[in-house]
Amino acid sequence: MKGYEPRSSSSCAACKFLKRRCIPNCIFAPYFRSDECKKFAKVHKVFGASNVSKILVEVPEEQREDTVNSLAYEAEARLRDPVYGCIGAIALLQRKMVELQHDLAIAKDRLARYSASAAAATTTTDATSIITSSSSCSDMFNINNSQVSLPPFPTSCSDFNDSGGFCSHSSSSSQSFITTRHETTVDDFIQIPYIF
Repeated sequence: MKGYEPRSSSSCAACKFLKRRCIPNCIFAPYFRSDECKKFAKVHKVFGASNVSKILVEVPEEQREDTVNSLAYEAEARLRDPVYGCIGAIALLQRKMVELQHDLAIAKDRLARYSASAAAATTTTDATSIITSSSSCSDMFNINNSQVSLPPFPTSCSDFNDSGGFCSHSSSSSQSFITTRHETTVDDFIQIPYIF
């Protein structure tokens, strides 16, 4: 039998606790050894020795050891929590399981959001690189226009005088310049052949 130890000359824990002579075919002896008096005391306090013996008689012999272990656990839980007993421990474990499932669902949701954000960031980076490449190409085509600059507009007549000068403070020089420009213009028109 599983967990069964040969009986010694001393009585079992049940018979010691009940202060009676342990008979050779004692039903408690295989499951309550002589050094397990506290175990039997808890079971006896919650269920009673007579009820435990009835349960063991009704249970098949190969299941009696598991039955005694279950009774011992339930008795200890009932002594620890007289209201709920082992049901309180089961409810506590179920509550913890629900909380863990909730935390797991939150973690999965956050992981999905992080993955979506990472994918969106990668897409944005690719689009930015494409726009940057297009801008660099347009800059290469427009480089001549960007380098073209107009000379500064003259602010006074002296600026024109420095560059070849047609503006002067004296009226004589102005008239001579205008006359020269007029003659040059007339000569230019004369040189053009007239066709009837």
